[in-house]
Amino acid sequence: QVQLVESGGGSVLAGGSLRLSCAVSGRTSRTYAVGWFQQAPGREREFVGFISQGGYTFVADPVKGRFTISRDNAANTVHLQMNSLNPEDTAVYYCAGGVTPSDNARAYVYWGQGTQVTVSS
Repeated sequence: QVQLVESGGGSVLAGGSLRLSCAVSGRTSRTYAVGWFQQAPGREREFVGFISQGGYTFVADPVKGRFTISRDNAANTVHLQMNSLNPEDTAVYYCAGGVTPSDNARAYVYWGQGTQVTVSS
């Protein structure tokens, strides 16, 4: 059974930073591409970025230059570093594991429970 557990969410002021972590258990994290998605109230789940099994990363345009994704293989953990946060980044953030890195949520099989990020002005 593969499980993904997010941590690191919280409340910050605009301009601040947070680092989210996604701990993968049941398989080594390198087995899967890991994607990050955000869901704000009343909105659909939106793609943030992914990291492939080989370490290639891609992030969506709205967060490019502010968010980066990295993988700690020894700890079976993927991180989402979020800098220069603004109130529009407020959402529940989910990590997901799948075979193929993709910006489409349907490509991912395993999902974490989500972690809340709140950015106030």
